[in-house]
Amino acid sequence: MKKVLFRSFIELTNHRLSSTLIRNFSRSKISKPFIKPFSNTFKLNESEMDRSLNQYNHLHDLFTRELKKGVRPIEAQKSALVSPVDGVIAHFGRLEEETYFHVKGQTYNIEEMLGSKEASKPYLNGYYFILYLSPSHYHRIHSPVDGTIKKQWVLGGRSYPVNDLGLRYGKKPLSRNYRLITEMKVLDKYMAVVKVGAMNINTIEVTHQDNRLRKGEEVGFFSFGSTVVLLCEEGLVTDVTIKDQTDVKMGQKIATMGRS
Repeated sequence: MKKVLFRSFIELTNHRLSSTLIRNFSRSKISKPFIKPFSNTFKLNESEMDRSLNQYNHLHDLFTRELKKGVRPIEAQKSALVSPVDGVIAHFGRLEEETYFHVKGQTYNIEEMLGSKEASKPYLNGYYFILYLSPSHYHRIHSPVDGTIKKQWVLGGRSYPVNDLGLRYGKKPLSRNYRLITEMKVLDKYMAVVKVGAMNINTIEVTHQDNRLRKGEEVGFFSFGSTVVLLCEEGLVTDVTIKDQTDVKMGQKIATMGRS
């Protein structure tokens, strides 16, 4: 019953009109009085921001804030796979039966997540990491490795929330929500960075235009809380250095990579 009620509510509210209204409100000066209450409610670390709160023009300006230089050191070890975002490690592990993983009682197939059987081939039996960003987190996305972008594509339309309720009761949001997928060549292996949109403010902006990426370089940003899924070809990850439900910062080492 909970699942039915949750999905019914989302279907009623998650339409183009409501999304447009929320997006327009968050980008208008009308939302500026909500900046301080938002910061207090979600306990934002104002000392890390590159501007003071009164210098943000609207909520979207705050959501997509930049940080002061140096507050997110990037792990320099060449073999380190680092977190591309501030967030929570919601889950990680090796894909089961080549393509499956489980989150909050739902089973995901990376063929569906990536859009085709062909796209999923490099990741059979590989590792996956799911990083959730709440509204309180820094929303800019950075490269987790040094690598070369081989392909980038968009899938999905409307989005369910990607918080705990959304993962439990939504229609497989990690593989059906709007998502921007960036496939990279890392060492001699492949990695897919799947940026998953959240309900209503379904925006993922790309800020990096070059095909070569350096670890820690900014690649884009979310307009609200969302999720990043990292898919790693079998053999790329040799050791995982974090645990489930761990808070991580962008640039923090989460795994060790090695050549097979």
